[in-house]
Amino acid sequence: MPILLRKLRRSAEKKVKRSPLLKKAYYRTVGLYRGARLRLAGVGRASAGGEPAGGVIPGNIVWIFCTPRSGSTWLRRMLHGVASGEVWEEPKVAVLFGRFYVRTSQAQRYRKEFVLGEPTRPAWTRAMRHFVLETARASNPSVGPGDLLVVKEPGGATGAPLIMGALPESRMVLLVRDPRDFVASALGAHSEGGWMREGQDEGKRKRGLTEEREVRKFVREHAFQYVSQVTNGKKAYDAHRGRKSLIRYEDLRAEPVATMKRICAQLEIAADEEEIRRVVERHSWEKVPEDEKGSGKFYRKAKPGGWQEDLTTEQAQMVEEIAAPLIAEFYR
Repeated sequence: MPILLRKLRRSAEKKVKRSPLLKKAYYRTVGLYRGARLRLAGVGRASAGGEPAGGVIPGNIVWIFCTPRSGSTWLRRMLHGVASGEVWEEPKVAVLFGRFYVRTSQAQRYRKEFVLGEPTRPAWTRAMRHFVLETARASNPSVGPGDLLVVKEPGGATGAPLIMGALPESRMVLLVRDPRDFVASALGAHSEGGWMREGQDEGKRKRGLTEEREVRKFVREHAFQYVSQVTNGKKAYDAHRGRKSLIRYEDLRAEPVATMKRICAQLEIAADEEEIRRVVERHSWEKVPEDEKGSGKFYRKAKPGGWQEDLTTEQAQMVEEIAAPLIAEFYR
């Protein structure tokens, strides 16, 4: 997309998100338009049986599992820059299955009547595989047999064990960020003036983080969310026998070229160092327009360790107590 059109689109989306009514109308219109384009591309024609027909090949899917606010947009752009193919932007398929599964009791999981019960795991794993491949093809009809499909799934790490179990040929990236920076970034996004508050109705804005007890609850809930996400993501990563890469956001920020070289090598994505350097430069923090970054913006700091400026001592200690095993594993 030409740079001018991209800027115009971003400007329009910013204005639309400030109004709940316009936001709903905008996304409905965009959805209808995209649906029409997909129908014209022949999406929805059933295959004769077995795996869905089309260009999306399980081994060419690259999953990025992580928590939100962990740099996944930046990583996705760089991977897309060095790999031939398309992006499946936050399909939330891992959220769909993962959140439902982890919220179910152990007793339920061992019932044969439960839709994701252990006694019927082979059947629903096959069904999940077909569901993911069919919807991936429907959303990305232009993907050819030789193309990669980069899937950005922030918040989907909880479902990573299920998705990777259904698609063992797929490639996997587990992106980890310091839990204190994750909570600080989420807190900034949801606080007064934060980008997550844009487009919310007046009632939700008033119920925002206006009292200390609400902030404490928010910090606690997000710390537990981090533990669930990263623990399950690591479980999937350890079990996966295919191509995979585990990286820390902090390493990606400190040495983007070297880290991208390692990711490409581990995922078997052909890219020479000069090409990687060009892509890293094109998507560097410095290239983000000044009016799109800063406090309250989607692009906030990109500064590892910024939690020391954003969290109170009590808030930091709360996160550290809840996420202690993971901090010890990744940040000691």
